Amino acid sequence: MKRISAKDNPLIKHINKLIKSSKYRAQSGEFVAEGVRICHDALLSGCEIDSLVISDYALNNYRETAFKLEQKARNSYIISDALFRKISDTINPQGVLCVIKTLDNPSLFDKIKCNGKFLALDNIQDPSNLGTILRTAEAVGIDGVILSADCCDIYSPKVVRGSMGAVFRISCCIVDTIAGFLNNNPDLVSYAAVVTPDAEKLTDIDFNNKTTCVVVGNEANGLKQATIDACASSFTIPMKGRAESLNASVAASIIMWEMIK
Repeated sequence: MKRISAKDNPLIKHINKLIKSSKYRAQSGEFVAEGVRICHDALLSGCEIDSLVISDYALNNYRETAFKLEQKARNSYIISDALFRKISDTINPQGVLCVIKTLDNPSLFDKIKCNGKFLALDNIQDPSNLGTILRTAEAVGIDGVILSADCCDIYSPKVVRGSMGAVFRISCCIVDTIAGFLNNNPDLVSYAAVVTPDAEKLTDIDFNNKTTCVVVGNEANGLKQATIDACASSFTIPMKGRAESLNASVAASIIMWEMIK
């Protein structure tokens, strides 16, 4: 491993930009995964690791993981604990960070699989929500997630951490608009998740024996009207008490469970 001491080292600057800027991540084709478990998940998932950066503390405390990551990474570096804290995006860093090549799935949904279950996300903005949705999608067995281009960045450090590694494994596709995607895939039986009281109840829908896509909208504003119009039908999650709506990740989790049960 090579040692880096200066905070103005080109790699340190590169990592700082990757953490802070979605535009820079897109331009460079790389993103940052931080934490022992997340980096190990990236390794097990076969991600292309360009650089491993590890602190003195982590090298002494996570030797086995550090060795495995070093064997896989194209470049490996060690830095001081103080310097790692400066570049870390977490409050209590573990001292392990990987720079990873973005995952390339450009033709993922060119052919929708028979009887597949898909979730589409329209303008989801909270990285914590997106991370939780991806984690749940993997856990319940959703076949793929479609994201509109105006969703928050799937490679945001908060999304990567919140997904608990699911971002490395769940099939994802970014499209210009969900409405356009649905119009270009007429074989999908599509549903808009809405809060309209007269919409069909989620619990009354039969998701079996058909290729299905359910669309969940923005945390504050819900679905765009163009997206609702592009869906074959709409449903709502029945709620008791005085609750009017649910958190986007909670709503998506309930919907995905109903889709696959």
